[in-house]
Amino acid sequence: MATLKDVAKEAGLTTSTVSRVLNNRGYISNNTRKKVGEAIKKLNYHPNEAARSLRMKSTNTIGLIVPHVSHPYFAEMISNMEAFAYENGYKILLCNSQCTHEKEEEYIRMCLSYKVAGIILCSGSAALEVFDGIDIPVITMERFLDNGTASVECDNRQGGVLAAEKLIACGCRHLLHVGRIGTLSMPADMRTEGFKDVCDKKKVPFIELITEDTLYCNMEYSELLESTLSAHPEIDGVFANSDVIAAQTLQVCRKLNISVPEKVKIIGFDDVNIATLTTPQLTTIHQPVKEMSKMAVNMLHDAVAGKLLVRRTVLPVNLIERETT
Repeated sequence: MATLKDVAKEAGLTTSTVSRVLNNRGYISNNTRKKVGEAIKKLNYHPNEAARSLRMKSTNTIGLIVPHVSHPYFAEMISNMEAFAYENGYKILLCNSQCTHEKEEEYIRMCLSYKVAGIILCSGSAALEVFDGIDIPVITMERFLDNGTASVECDNRQGGVLAAEKLIACGCRHLLHVGRIGTLSMPADMRTEGFKDVCDKKKVPFIELITEDTLYCNMEYSELLESTLSAHPEIDGVFANSDVIAAQTLQVCRKLNISVPEKVKIIGFDDVNIATLTTPQLTTIHQPVKEMSKMAVNMLHDAVAGKLLVRRTVLPVNLIERETT
């Protein structure tokens, strides 16, 4: 079995240089990385991660905790996060909490025991106290922690503003907003605040549907949507807090023989792949998932290097008009 010394000899480098490449420490030229990579491939060298973690305070692994991997928004985020992590010399330890705070807290403890370089948290059910005393970077997505390292969010309030303005400009006067999740408090709640501000200003009434936690976790909104649209035939505009909800609204409208966009106009949120796979395609608020993912990885990398970070970063959103408006 090849050793670190064998790789160094094959690459024509010192063992310390090869070690820096493997551990992504300090400045390393692309040429040096290429030499080490070629030597590793030729010798079929496999670093002993367990032994290395015992020697070091951390591994080159990022603990990524999400509420559920099947949701299109989180699936896209995970894909982007893994790609940017790999570019920075990290591997991803993916944890699916399934919206359960006990599992989330267990995964946080597991990440610490595995000596991850840091945690990127995309789930918001764990109590704040869990993060007290954690001595590794904790970067949060769409959640701000006073005891976290830094957060990346999109401008949720502006998203709600854009959605309301568009629906009203399209002539909608009886609106439905599928928004907050019952017991969970998240930055996404600001979408409702922005939407409400515009509706109040324009004196346009709207019904707000507060969904249950189980609906968010199971992504099953059809029954709730059908009962609401049946009970309120006057509804002519819908703003959904995700493209998943918006897509299911489309399905329910078809079932109820409600034409879209002629009778009801629909706007989603996220602009993930599902938005262009529906018929008609969804108008939606574009959330910069790729940019947010890259920023989270870069923040964690900088925090590991001891750099100071901006505590809270909010990226702009914009409306993408397609066929449902």
